[in-house]
Amino acid sequence: MVWSISDLHLSFARPKPMDIFGSRWKDHPERIAAAWRARVKPDDVVLLAGDTSWAMKLQDALVDLQWIAALPGRKIISRGNHDYWWSSERTNRVRRSLPPGIDILEASAIDIGEAVVCATRGWNTPETPGFQESTDHPYYERELMRLDTALAAAHHLASGKRPIIVMIHFPPFAGRRPTEFARRIAAAGASACVYGHLHRPEDWAIATQGLVDGVYYQLTACDYLGFGPVAVRGLRSCRGVEQRFENSGQTHDLTVYYIRNRCRQSVIRRLSCRR
Repeated sequence: MVWSISDLHLSFARPKPMDIFGSRWKDHPERIAAAWRARVKPDDVVLLAGDTSWAMKLQDALVDLQWIAALPGRKIISRGNHDYWWSSERTNRVRRSLPPGIDILEASAIDIGEAVVCATRGWNTPETPGFQESTDHPYYERELMRLDTALAAAHHLASGKRPIIVMIHFPPFAGRRPTEFARRIAAAGASACVYGHLHRPEDWAIATQGLVDGVYYQLTACDYLGFGPVAVRGLRSCRGVEQRFENSGQTHDLTVYYIRNRCRQSVIRRLSCRR
């Protein structure tokens, strides 16, 4: 079974009490651990879509990662905007330091058996209030490229036979409106997408969840979930993808547009579902 929970905001090495953000965060690690142990079996997989640790350095983050490793299941972690201990340049170093039972994903994909999981961090989009063209746009463009790379890697592993789950920290919708992230996730034929980042009840109220354009979206920020992992929904076989494209009058080919290298040369990769 595949579970998801994000935004754990752990800080065991250098404690940062989260209840300064509201009483609902009081003793949140203990509550997460209790719910996790009650639900997750050793053979299950748990997806953590960013903001795992407040640590600034990998050495401090490893204390939090060891805590996660001691919980049941195989864990797959992607980056959030507060994971300062993990920069893209340090991904290989982080991977070498991980405790057993934890994998990390950034602009990449992994085969978990019943599905293929891919991930990137995401970013604020032009639809996001406060988006700054000068500062946000370079990150936005880079994260779109990383998403395309992750989706292409996922299609290679899935071979048109297994569903694809996308992990992204930033919500791929601006309220109810799909962003370019959501459009690319849907165009790639992903089955499910989990995201976090949102911590205010007013944002939860308008967060897009459920089935949209063939993709099942779930908000998995731990405070929204009540500090326990939730089962990932919407997984389906490749035949479901084929049927959706057939009903729309399109071919069975899944055309994934992605940008390769810093020159931003457009490349089209055609990936076909196999019957």
